[in-house]
Amino acid sequence: MTQHLADALPTSTGTQPGWWREAVIYQVYPRSFADSNGDGMGDLEGIRSRLPYLKELGVDAVWLSPFYASPQADAGYDVADYRAIDPMFGTLHDADAVIREAHELGLRIIVDLVPNHCSDQHEWFKQALREGPGTPLRERFHFRPGQGADGSEPPNDWESIFGGPAWTRVADGEWYLHLFAPEQPDFNWEHPAVQDEFRSILRFWLDLGADGFRIDVAHGLVKAPGLPDLGRDEQLKLLGNQVLPFFDQDGVHEIYRSWRLVLDEYAGDRIGVAEAWTPSADRTAMYLRPDELHQAFNFHYLNTGWDAEALRATIDESLDSMRPVGAPTTWVLSNHDVVRHRTRFGTLEKARAAALLMLALPGSAYVYQGEELGLPEVVDLPDEVRQDPSFFKANGQDGLRDGCRVPIPWSGDQAPYGFGTGGSWLPQPAEWAGLSVEAQTGDPESTLELYRSALQVRRAHPALGAGDAVEWLPAPAGVLAFRRGDFVCTVNTTDEPVRLPAQGTVLLASGDLAEPDVLPADCTVWWQG
Repeated sequence: MTQHLADALPTSTGTQPGWWREAVIYQVYPRSFADSNGDGMGDLEGIRSRLPYLKELGVDAVWLSPFYASPQADAGYDVADYRAIDPMFGTLHDADAVIREAHELGLRIIVDLVPNHCSDQHEWFKQALREGPGTPLRERFHFRPGQGADGSEPPNDWESIFGGPAWTRVADGEWYLHLFAPEQPDFNWEHPAVQDEFRSILRFWLDLGADGFRIDVAHGLVKAPGLPDLGRDEQLKLLGNQVLPFFDQDGVHEIYRSWRLVLDEYAGDRIGVAEAWTPSADRTAMYLRPDELHQAFNFHYLNTGWDAEALRATIDESLDSMRPVGAPTTWVLSNHDVVRHRTRFGTLEKARAAALLMLALPGSAYVYQGEELGLPEVVDLPDEVRQDPSFFKANGQDGLRDGCRVPIPWSGDQAPYGFGTGGSWLPQPAEWAGLSVEAQTGDPESTLELYRSALQVRRAHPALGAGDAVEWLPAPAGVLAFRRGDFVCTVNTTDEPVRLPAQGTVLLASGDLAEPDVLPADCTVWWQG
């Protein structure tokens, strides 16, 4: 396998901001994007074949959810081999081809890395089970004796994110920690071998040409000393609200400082992006200090409803928190773990308006596959087709993540709508025929053409993209209005039209702007001021 050091995309110069500071990054969920071989499952060759679509859409980079060798207990987030491709997705040569062709098109590739846990089929874990208590391989995980006279109770009261206890007992009587599924044992990041192994994994993918990493559960690698009890149940409700003994421990930052040194060894501005659920934006900013990572997902924004006052508060808090560490703020509305924002907000009109607001804000934005088509959540999947592991557990996540993972429609009037030739691993709704790429292309009223236009304006307009502030303008209740240079964005989050003076020449609107001084309900307008 040849290295890509020679054909990495250019490094930013002193006159240009780092590309990640203003990038629009498109998330591809590989099993649901495009199927090249007719087995009903998306794959790397399918992704490669659709890269020109992403180039035409106008994004800057593509984040690929996991495609590693995996038993697929949690859709690939249970990794058995971090240097191999699961056969369902293709081969390492296919991954190489995706990276090469993306670079030829001027697109960067972000690889999803899963460092908190692996698969129970990972060679380290299988060997740890074989060798038994007290052996070196068990020290690379969190094995503990149980509580009670016979050790039949878990070592502490931690609960799995997917429901049930965060511990599973093995045949020799010890228990191992898994904050997610039992098939996903947590690594012990206090062990030097774990740290060395992941630095090696980083270099493997960087040598192959990856432009960076989205770091899964970046907040979870380090656990509090002694693994103390939390002292209450329904622990999932505390996620993102307070410091927990298994999440957002200060020790994670030393890990990311060591990773930054690796990233900086490579040309082309390679980056690290944290999936970090923290109690506050200030805590998130700690992952983005100058010697740590480059970006973090803004879950506080994602969780904000369609309400002007709440949105303004979150925008201000997000920008204010990132400014002291010199990091770009990121904005995201949907991903593979949450209900699609069209369904969350209730209407397509709100979803379109929210998209234009997000793309007008300073910093970097994330687009989840299919949101540019205005896809809704699929809420009526039969139980027998669901694969989300938390669907089968109590007291965990709601288990309904499959609804945002249904394969996207490309063309035609019958399922699988150009996704492939052999059906799709999750059934697609009949009404998606009118939402396909083919159906929307060339229709100026379509959501796809709205995204294409927005990304074209964003790329061309000097006031958009990178930045760390907005100038708020006076606006009626329920309306947001802000300026960035000679660009103005107005947003009506109410269900009634609002009279507001025109702010200049209209660049783009998410809805029908019949009168320039009347902002329609649930509508965002971009102006050249």
